[in-house]
Amino acid sequence: MPHHSQPPREQKSFDVIICGSGTAGSVVARRLSEDPHLKVLLLEFGGIAYDSAIERAARWPQNIGGPNDWAFHSEPEAGLNGRSLIMSMGKVVGGSSSINAMIWARGHREDWDFYAEETGDRNWRYDAIQDVYREIEDYRGNTDTPRGTLGPVSVFQPKHPHPAAPALVDAAKAVGIPSFANPNGLMMEAKSGCAISDVRADGDDRMTIFDSYVRPVLARQNLTVITGALVQRIVFEGRRAVAVDVLHEGIRTRFAATEQIVLSTGSINTPRILMQSGIGNSEDLKRLGIEVVQHLPGVGENLQDHLCFPSIFELNEATPPNGNGSEATIYTTLNPISRSPDVLMCQGEFPIHSPELAGEHKIPANAWSLVAGLAKPLSRGRVRLRSADYTDTVVVQLNALSHEEDLKTARAAVRLSQEIGAQPAFAKLNKREAFPGSAYSQDLDQFIRINAVPFWHQTCTAKMGRDHMSVVDGELKVYGVEGLMIADGSVFPRIPTGNTMAPCVVVGEQASRVLRKKLSSTIVDTARFV
Repeated sequence: MPHHSQPPREQKSFDVIICGSGTAGSVVARRLSEDPHLKVLLLEFGGIAYDSAIERAARWPQNIGGPNDWAFHSEPEAGLNGRSLIMSMGKVVGGSSSINAMIWARGHREDWDFYAEETGDRNWRYDAIQDVYREIEDYRGNTDTPRGTLGPVSVFQPKHPHPAAPALVDAAKAVGIPSFANPNGLMMEAKSGCAISDVRADGDDRMTIFDSYVRPVLARQNLTVITGALVQRIVFEGRRAVAVDVLHEGIRTRFAATEQIVLSTGSINTPRILMQSGIGNSEDLKRLGIEVVQHLPGVGENLQDHLCFPSIFELNEATPPNGNGSEATIYTTLNPISRSPDVLMCQGEFPIHSPELAGEHKIPANAWSLVAGLAKPLSRGRVRLRSADYTDTVVVQLNALSHEEDLKTARAAVRLSQEIGAQPAFAKLNKREAFPGSAYSQDLDQFIRINAVPFWHQTCTAKMGRDHMSVVDGELKVYGVEGLMIADGSVFPRIPTGNTMAPCVVVGEQASRVLRKKLSSTIVDTARFV
């Protein structure tokens, strides 16, 4: 049911409109509404209420494909035997922070320094970003570097993890991967490491970014939150973004923005809205009959995800999932020329697998998974419009394993998973290696192709940078137009090494700092003439 933090029906003009209440959009709404002189509108298509699959941390797999998931699907993937992958993304306040596995991963030093180099903006360098994290975190766990304890984002290390988690840390150490106090300190500066995960779950309860940033301030008089609102396009006067057209309660409504519009709708919907609004590859837009506002050929290109290949180990006895159901993390470097981790591994406390694997084999119910993924995939996909019709679905092409190096890394990652699972640390826990196991001992490539699934870390489709394929600059402003910014995972030039929730919060914080500086000066200038 649509929700309004205050009745909006008479108010159609705001200073700032934020499209999307997800991991970055919630941050921007909170930060800008701290200025009582700014009228802020936050639009969200999903609902504001949570069901038990969201609230209970270990039930996150039930969110995949459910009512709170956009549940996009990729086109049939040639590298995956023609399979189509579900590309999940949160359709509820909090966005994907409300349906994900809640792992908090800050991003590797090499990631942030690369972003700073690409943009020419030192505010993105690793050391500067660590200052942001220390401001926003309320950290409750073991640490080997300074962590914040007074911020709005509570981050926990599980106190009593599933036995497979500490066993994974010991097994990783046995194969030469060092252990760390947590995954977000010195481990984020190393080429390999393993640690008990940092998570956004307080015991068995999920904590969403919306809950941390927006829900506590819903009573602010200058903040309006409207749910059930589908953003269709940005409206321009010349090259300035001035309004958004929204389908709300079955009626198209136009909301005006006097100062700024911020797109925070995720790496599939953000390029969709840009293209529907006339920003993208001019040839593609003209072919669809869309009037071109700004030619930006990078819109929708460069799609990346951490494609993963879960190995499954049957347990000797049933051990139910604990907390968020994923409590240990490995980053490691398998390619000698890699300067930073090229493989990401998460431990899952239940069997994680593709529908196709389950269609061909019986999956043991009592099992845990070692989910090995490509931390730095070289394959690139794209998002494009199917038609100019707002109601039509978009085309999502992941192009999984289209680069031959990705397949080589996938093989090495699965072999490492098997080696780790066979270590003495798992002797009392594991009954057997179920998959790949004997079924794929002679054809590991077939296992990879049939069991590959996304981490649901879709990113990079409106990247920041300075080349002709860049969509935003280092301040997240869309090139060639005024009054329009992007704040979500689409802006990364390449996918962060680990899970993407924490870096997206940082994107929200960075956008907020740019806007607060700009808008505070605007308000001061305006006040002189009142």
